[in-house]
Order: sequence, then C-alpha cells, then structure tokens
Amino acid sequence: MRYRIGIDFGTSNSGAAYYDGDRVHVLPLDRKNVMPEVVKSILYITRDHRFTIGQEAVEQYYRQNVNRLRRYVKKWVGEIDYRGADMHYVRDIFTYVDELMPGRLLQYIKTALRSERYEGTQVFDRYYTLVEILAIYLGELKRRAEAELGDKIESVVLGRPVQFSPMQEVDQRAEAQLRQAAMLAGFQQVELELEPVAAACYYELSISRPQTALIFDFGGGTLDITIMRLGDPAGRQVFASGGIGIAGSDFDRAIIRNRMVPHFGWGRQELDADIRDLIEAVADWMVLPELSTPQVRAKLQAAILGGQAPVQLKALEMLIFNDLAFSFYNMVENAKIDLSAQDAVVLAMQNKHLDLWELYTRLQFEKDIREYQARIEGVLLDTLARSGFEAGEIDAVVTTGGSSSIPAFQRMLIRHFGKERLVASDVFSSVTAGLAVRASRA
Repeated sequence: MRYRIGIDFGTSNSGAAYYDGDRVHVLPLDRKNVMPEVVKSILYITRDHRFTIGQEAVEQYYRQNVNRLRRYVKKWVGEIDYRGADMHYVRDIFTYVDELMPGRLLQYIKTALRSERYEGTQVFDRYYTLVEILAIYLGELKRRAEAELGDKIESVVLGRPVQFSPMQEVDQRAEAQLRQAAMLAGFQQVELELEPVAAACYYELSISRPQTALIFDFGGGTLDITIMRLGDPAGRQVFASGGIGIAGSDFDRAIIRNRMVPHFGWGRQELDADIRDLIEAVADWMVLPELSTPQVRAKLQAAILGGQAPVQLKALEMLIFNDLAFSFYNMVENAKIDLSAQDAVVLAMQNKHLDLWELYTRLQFEKDIREYQARIEGVLLDTLARSGFEAGEIDAVVTTGGSSSIPAFQRMLIRHFGKERLVASDVFSSVTAGLAVRASRA
C-alpha cells in the first residue's frame, strides 16, 4: 500500500498523518517528545554534517553546547579587490571561528520563507540554501513516517499559510521554495493546501449538517482565517481568506523587549551605543547565537571594567557565551503558554553569573501585545466583511493553533461571535489531520 500523507510543517511544531477513509491517524514521529505526534521544527547540524530534528536535536544541542569550552582561530574568508580613481589594492578578509563548536541549532526555519533577503546560511565548511535546509527537515519527517508505516511515501499535501508575505513576489517565491524542498526531500507528488482550509476539512468530519464556519488558525508564525461553507461536499465553498504574519514568536519577542532586556542593562544611560545594540539583539533569536565572537566579548568586558552596568552586562555575557540563548527563549515561550491558564508566572533562569527573576502577569502580557491584537482584530473583521456575512450568520468559529488559546483572543472572538459558537479543535494536530483528509481525496 502506498500512502498519501499530509504534513503540517509549522513554525514551532510539525506533524504528519494519513486518513484511511474512516479515521485520521496522526503519526508518532518523535518518540522522545512528551507528545510523540508533535515534532519540534528544529534542526541540529553537527560539524560532520549529521542531522537531527525535534526533541533529539534539542537534547543533542544541550549535551554538546551549554557551558562548553571555546577556542577561536583566525580564518581567511576571502579578499576585497578595491579600485577607485588612480588607486588599486587587494585586501584579505579574516574572521574568527570557534573551532570547538560542535554543531549549529536552527529553529523557526519555516519563518525564513517570509524573508525578502534570506537565501541560506553557512554551517562550518558548507553553505546550505534555504531550500536545502527545509528539505533536510522534511526528508527526516518522510523517513520517520515511512518507518512508522512500513512503506514508501511518494505523495504529500503540505500546508501553507494564507499569506507568507503581503508582497506577492515574496509569497510566490516562498510557495515555490516549499514545493521544491518537498521534491528534494524525496516526494514525487507535492500539493499545497491553505492551513485553515485543512483545519476546516478535519472539523467537517465532526458535523452532521451544513454550516458556515470561520476557521481561526493561530500558531507560532502566522494567523490564518478562512470562512467556508462545510458539511455538503457538493456545496463546499470558500467565501474569504485572510492572514497576517503575526503569532506566537512575535509575542515572545514582545515579552523580551518589554520585560527582560532591563536585566541585561537596557535603559542605563551610561551605556555605549554598540553595547545598547547588543542588548537590543537579545530579542532576536536569529541574531543572538551569532554574537559569540572575540570582538563582542572584548566590547562587553571593556564596558564591564569601565563600570557600565557591570552586573547586567556580565549576565548578557553569560547568556551569549554559555550557549544559553535557546534555554532563554524556551523559558519565555513556556511562560507565555502558562499565562493562558494562570494569572501570573515567574520568568526565571539561573546559570553562573546569570540570575533572572521577573514576576509577569497576564495583564502585563496583554498590554505588551496590545498593538498586535488591534492588527489581528482588523484582519478578522476585514475577512468577515469580504465574505459577505454578518457575524450573526457564522454558525461556528473553529479555533486551532497554540496561540488561539490566549485568553485575550478568546475574549475577542466571544465579543464578536458569542461564546456558544466557539469550537476548540485540536491545538496541535487539527491542521495535520485535515491535510491527511485532503491528501486522501487528491
């Protein structure tokens, strides 16, 4: 039997499933994870170019990197050929490389599809294009799924957000790159489906009469909304779709910018401009791991010796040079998740000279994301208006994705549609399941 599967390649988590015509089977592709059906969208590449994904990648990263030794060597990376007026010279370019670095951890890899400029990254002695990075991850999902099913998988339906980017050329390029990555991963047939439409296909299995449903798919990287007529295959229709590149990872950065950077010296007037730039980079998960260079350490140590917020800058030095960035971002993300069920959490982290402690309330969190909430509500109302329906004509509002559980957005949906119409679908697997349903009918 040759399986046709659906893969939800998410910003934070991914999953794969197939539909046998009777029920959906979400595959347990990460046996090391607390939820085996959920695979973290994380890739770890070692110095000898071996790959691991998901929880295994996380554990290997922690094992090999946290509090490790470093040794920098000067390495030639090229030359500049300068010509101007009557002057011509060639200058060698060198950089410092940590020759003891065992591997690179890449997270939020799907987010790179939204970038206008990102083409790939250098990992030790090899340059990986974005398509190659995505193909490695998708290929490992494929390999695990085949091992679980005991058969080859040639056909896949991949989810995609309603909008990778508001710029049409970037959106089209992102879809082409995702399709190319899936082919490179070994799939022979590749189709793409909008993620909220996939969630609607899964929800449709549970209803007994036609409905007009609004799908509110709010995950780690994007918000996607679709308004559809469901329950009658002959009359299924998409009335409107909308989306915006705001979601859980943006909320994490908001928490860091508003609550955590003062622990590293932000707001201290005596700081030099380049030190302030370093502190500002703490909120950027792509930049922070790249700051562990001798030049950055020299700047920090000079500022510390000069009396510029020495305690806070020592904490920043520990965060950067003890490879604690991943732990730091996990701590912030987990606190955000806990605030969906609790009124307050403690943001805390301890390691040598790093000792963070911050009481953080749900009220503070809602204040920190207020600007995002206003924009999200605007997309919701715009999509509703373009559908041609009034709020009272929507039969069900189906929520899925981790960020849809945030109380502020639950209240927003209740305010517009009423509590009785809200239907909570599976937070992590409804899109995966819907893609499997879609694959079975392809």
